[in-house]
Amino acid sequence: MKEEKVDKELEELENEGVTEQTPEVQEEEQEEAAPSIEELEARIAELEDKNLRMMAEFDNFRRRTNKEKLELMATAGERIFTEMLPLVDDFERAVAVMDKTNDIDAVREGIHLIQQKFIAFLDKQDVHAIETEGVDFNTDEHEAVTTFAAGEEQKGKVIDCTQKGYKLGEKVIRFAKVVVGE
Repeated sequence: MKEEKVDKELEELENEGVTEQTPEVQEEEQEEAAPSIEELEARIAELEDKNLRMMAEFDNFRRRTNKEKLELMATAGERIFTEMLPLVDDFERAVAVMDKTNDIDAVREGIHLIQQKFIAFLDKQDVHAIETEGVDFNTDEHEAVTTFAAGEEQKGKVIDCTQKGYKLGEKVIRFAKVVVGE
């Protein structure tokens, strides 16, 4: 009865594809399935070579992008200075006229025109003055140089601006120096 049960279990295992193997057969199958040491060493050398090439490629990429950034900054500055040269010419003409004329009104008008031209240039570069007149004091845009007793309605508000502040886009490039009411 026990023999019939064992035979039946062996038959079921054979039907499922599982058979008993001798240790020698199992060892041969493992040797066939496992790569040899030489194959593993070759694979390691290949991976080390790939890693070295990738590191060199990344280093070249980093150097190239740094060089491009420096060139971009240099050409951006060049463009801005080139656009400022007409303003310098206008100032030189104004100084030359001031030395030759006694007409203060003409000189004043010329200086105002140059100022308007310069403000238009700054607008073109996305540089704008920070609003200070009658606004609430904001530490993100204003720098308080002093406080002044100005009454309850002026408490925490900008009373006077001693130096204009400017933004490049949304970034503050110079804080407005202001007097704040207390």
